[in-house]
Amino acid sequence: MTGTVFLVDDDASVLSAVARLIRSAGHRVEAFASPREFLERSQVDQPGCLVVDLRMPEVNGLEVQEAMTRAGRQIPVILMSGQADIQSTVKAMQGGAIDFLIKPFDEQLLLEAIHRAITHDTKARAARAEHDILAARFNLLTPREHSVCLLVAAGRLNKQIAGELGVSEKTIKAHRAKVMKKLRAQSLAELVRMVDRFSEGKPAAAS
Repeated sequence: MTGTVFLVDDDASVLSAVARLIRSAGHRVEAFASPREFLERSQVDQPGCLVVDLRMPEVNGLEVQEAMTRAGRQIPVILMSGQADIQSTVKAMQGGAIDFLIKPFDEQLLLEAIHRAITHDTKARAARAEHDILAARFNLLTPREHSVCLLVAAGRLNKQIAGELGVSEKTIKAHRAKVMKKLRAQSLAELVRMVDRFSEGKPAAAS
């Protein structure tokens, strides 16, 4: 699986050598000698990842990772470092980094990490796109239809829903039909899957 690899390293020789290696694997590479140059680059709408050096004088790799998180730039990160640093490694992984490689690293290890990162990004983008489609459909529901939808997906019968909402069973059947139409669900099983996928894709509530 190929994609775009953003490479950031202030060492010109490393930047050039790693860029050649990544291109040899069939990936598109955008190389940056400065973290700020990368952060000013607009996000691209295609699968990819960031390979960034940990220790740079202007902005270090962890700060780049944190800036991306704050900006909502959702792209997998692979950090490189010339020395093992357990604290930095832990912080990078807690921040969502896909991998942490120690220089000089085995070329195959880097390419495998990039493959994992791009695969992860491809799946994540597909999941976000699916969630956006579901969100657009769920937004078509009225508050009452939304309530009926959740109760139907929870396995409640029309009669039970009618009693809980204080309306007639006939009204619930009408709401249920509209829910199925608006969500484009062909069956109850599909409706349940839609509700589950939509719920899984929602961001966690702040504590």
